[in-house]
Amino acid sequence: MSVAEVEVLIVGGGPVGLFVGCTLAQASVSLAVLEQRQTINTGSRSIGIHPPALRHFARLGLAEELLARGIKVRRGQAFANTKLLGTLDFTALPEPYRYVLTLPQEQTEELLARCLYQLQPEALRLGASVTAIEQDSAGVTAVYQQGGHRQLRGRYLVACDGKRSLVRQQLAISWRGGSYPDTYLMGDVPDDSSLGDDAAIYLCDAGVVESFPLPGGLRRWVVKTEHYLKGATAADLAGLLAARLGIAVASTAAMVSAFGVQRYLAGQFVAGRVILAGDAAHVVSPIGGQGMNLGWLDAAHLAELLPRLLRGEAGVDLATYQQQRQWAARTAIRRAEFNMCLGRRWRYPGLRNAAVRAMLMPSLSGLLARVFTMDKLA
Repeated sequence: MSVAEVEVLIVGGGPVGLFVGCTLAQASVSLAVLEQRQTINTGSRSIGIHPPALRHFARLGLAEELLARGIKVRRGQAFANTKLLGTLDFTALPEPYRYVLTLPQEQTEELLARCLYQLQPEALRLGASVTAIEQDSAGVTAVYQQGGHRQLRGRYLVACDGKRSLVRQQLAISWRGGSYPDTYLMGDVPDDSSLGDDAAIYLCDAGVVESFPLPGGLRRWVVKTEHYLKGATAADLAGLLAARLGIAVASTAAMVSAFGVQRYLAGQFVAGRVILAGDAAHVVSPIGGQGMNLGWLDAAHLAELLPRLLRGEAGVDLATYQQQRQWAARTAIRRAEFNMCLGRRWRYPGLRNAAVRAMLMPSLSGLLARVFTMDKLA
């Protein structure tokens, strides 16, 4: 039986898989994105888009619509309980993206899917559930179910199939890490605050509270909890915010979700002609908003590298991807751990507050803004 062929197979059509697909399609690489879901939209979990990712979205021609839909966060305020410690100003960042953009993940995925359809209308295959991969020296074959048993072959395969990656498991690549003890409750509620388009972090004695503006007159609140609050409601979120900050928020919400946090890192990001990207390669605590952006930066690296490999350019291999992206993932993990540490209970919170106040001084705040927005991780 003959097997259909493309140059690159992408397993997983979430935000990273779609981004890989768009960037490679723009470079005239033939591809297929195999996504087991029947629709690409998921709920709104990740919301932050950092400047390095925005620069790559601009190359796809998507930045203008993203900016029209999202909220530009130009400033973050830090509090000790409710006392202002200082302000982190993103307007000192390099032009043109001197802010963090907030936009629900489902809208970003929608734009990426539309972009891919315009570039290669047949590339995205929804309802395609990969069951096995077979690799040889010339390429990789994916076996999948989509209204029957099918096969598709590519010269390379990019695995963007999440932290439970079937591709990574099939290749027996090590997956080291685990769960942190930290748990959180988040919700998107009508924005009755006085924060405007600012983000805010409250270093409370009972645990951190984070707050971010969203389109549509909503605001996301994230509260550190003593334990995992299964089945929590908007009323539970409102109660925590009232207790810690003395503020009232609506007891109805567009979304409420309790979550724990993890860190994982694949032992290798490249195995023959298979490449791991996004959560298939690394899982980072969402505190600090780096995870999805880190996957997009993986994709941007591959967009530069894979077309050159496909053309057979001399001296080009996947070793640079392995080295650079593992370093970036380890760096992001350390930054997320630092952010979580600041948000925990401290025996002497005055020491933490003094350190944060110092970091927000004009002489250091520019560096902190670059670190927070993932400078140098591209």
